[in-house]
Amino acid sequence: MTDPVKPPQLDFHTFILGLGSSAFVHLGDAPHPETGQAGAPDLALAQQTIEVLVMLRDKTRGNLTPEEEALLGQLLRDLRLRFVERSRAPARTP
Repeated sequence: MTDPVKPPQLDFHTFILGLGSSAFVHLGDAPHPETGQAGAPDLALAQQTIEVLVMLRDKTRGNLTPEEEALLGQLLRDLRLRFVERSRAPARTP
C-alpha cells in the first residue's frame, strides 16, 4: 500500500518517461493529463523537451545501465520521428 503523503519513488526510467509523455502531449499524440483532450501540436515545446532528453543522454553517457540507455535511445528515436512527421504535416484545422 502506498503512503498518500509520500509520492512514489522517482527513478531514471520514470523521470525519462515523464519527459517523454510531455513531448507526446506537445506533439498532439497524447491527451493532456488535465483535460483528457488532445490539443493542437506545439512543436516548439516538443522540440525543447526532446532537446532536454538529448542533453540528459549526453550528460549521463557512461553512467547509465544498458536498460536505461536503451530506453532513452528508443524514446529519442520515436520522438524525433514523430517530430519530423508533425513538422511536415499540414496544420490541423479545428
